[in-house]
Amino acid sequence: MRWVDLKDTLSGFWGEYRRQKAGMFGLVLLLVLVTAAILAPVITSPDVPKIWKIGNPYAPSDAPPTWTNMFSKYKKAPYLEVNLGSFDHSVEQVGAYSVYKFVIPYDYKYHYPPKDIVIAGINSSATVPTQVPQVSLYIVRPHEPGVANDTVKLVSDVMLASGSVLQISSLKDAKVSVLVWLAENGVFDLNLPGGISPSQIPPELLASYILNNQTLFGYLSTMDTLWPLFNKIITPQGTPYSLEEILFRERPEPLQGDYKVVLTVRVPKGITVDFTNGRLIFVGRTYGFMGTDQFGRDIWADLIWGLRVSLYIGFAVSITSVLLGVLYGVTSAYFGGWVDEGMQRFNEFLASIPIFPILVLLGMYFGGHITINLLIALLAGFGWMGTAKVARSMALQIKEQTYIEAARALGASTGRVVFKHIVPQLLPYAFASIALSVPGAILSEAGLSFLGLGDPTAITWGQMLNAAQQNNATLNGYWWQVIPPGLAIALVGFVFVLIGVSLDTVLNPRLKRA
Repeated sequence: MRWVDLKDTLSGFWGEYRRQKAGMFGLVLLLVLVTAAILAPVITSPDVPKIWKIGNPYAPSDAPPTWTNMFSKYKKAPYLEVNLGSFDHSVEQVGAYSVYKFVIPYDYKYHYPPKDIVIAGINSSATVPTQVPQVSLYIVRPHEPGVANDTVKLVSDVMLASGSVLQISSLKDAKVSVLVWLAENGVFDLNLPGGISPSQIPPELLASYILNNQTLFGYLSTMDTLWPLFNKIITPQGTPYSLEEILFRERPEPLQGDYKVVLTVRVPKGITVDFTNGRLIFVGRTYGFMGTDQFGRDIWADLIWGLRVSLYIGFAVSITSVLLGVLYGVTSAYFGGWVDEGMQRFNEFLASIPIFPILVLLGMYFGGHITINLLIALLAGFGWMGTAKVARSMALQIKEQTYIEAARALGASTGRVVFKHIVPQLLPYAFASIALSVPGAILSEAGLSFLGLGDPTAITWGQMLNAAQQNNATLNGYWWQVIPPGLAIALVGFVFVLIGVSLDTVLNPRLKRA
């Protein structure tokens, strides 16, 4: 076929396809999906595949999307990350130490406070434990009438090795510090000897009294460290709430306003500290656009990266299986006779095998997990039989045409007749079949992954549904872990059905007349 003829053919095809509104809509959606898949590292983060394997310890688990606060009376604090490297700070020389001080404002306008405050990414040149920087963290609350001390010391002079992570809420010292602060403000009585007021003795000694109190010590394992700090501890009548009410009440009375989180890093002389990758993270109770799963993984990021794998599987399986089917069907039709009979019986034998149960058995044979490339090979190997049947019936008609007989009479080889005169006639059918086969391949992968037989190291929508199923997401009401990947699978299937049906309408003469 000459280039001019090919150009005219493509031009005519595009003119016909543009008249198909559904097809154009599907094509636009496909371009959007392909662009999103290519730009996944830019849209989300290049670290998403790594986070998928190990989880995200900084993000809250099972957190709903942040926008759900718009529909809730009781709003939850969102995830917030502060980059220390770009945040203003002061430096003061205190003896043999340089003290870096960050004062970070936090506008609290919610009913449920953050789950945790995490310090991460601070690096130093220290090589021995005695030279490691020491961090302290204070929270300055907005003034609450009846509270004598608005500043709560959570941790003081804690060693922070280079690159390590400090999760405040999990530290026993931070929990004790909160109880010390509550005792200083008269929330509970420690029955100190001689009727001494808690504010009259050092906090370190007060902490020892708390640790020796059996009831208070039991609270350390169950209390939410940040809960009292962002809620009122004084009743409207001016008396403190009981300790149990402050620590465990279900519907808190929030102390909303402007908080300050003060972070100090004390660095020994001769040691350099790098805050470029330093972060102060408020681990909220909501997260991002689509929430998180049980491992703290961002559903939105996983959805975009899953699009990459789903399109790869869909295109690879559909193109491979359609090409195999077309070649098999044309070969069978061209040779005819006992060759055709044998090839068709083999085709019918393979077509009678239930594919999905076989894939499940093969998944168990391969150790319970099928890698992506092996899955593509299996789906393509079991997916070409239907295409071969249709291609054979079309090729049987084409080979009886006069120009085929003329090519044979002129001495054209079998390969030339098949690939130059027959296969090109089947390309329109092949293109439509490829488009219509993509959803089936994606659904097959999703089904295997949902059953736990897919590749757990690959981010796929089926693996996301499998994680949701393991987490009992439906029973627990974690709808954001189930609906997004399910809708994504449906959307991709819808897109390719629109394109495939439009291609069939344009390329099938009988449908065009209809």
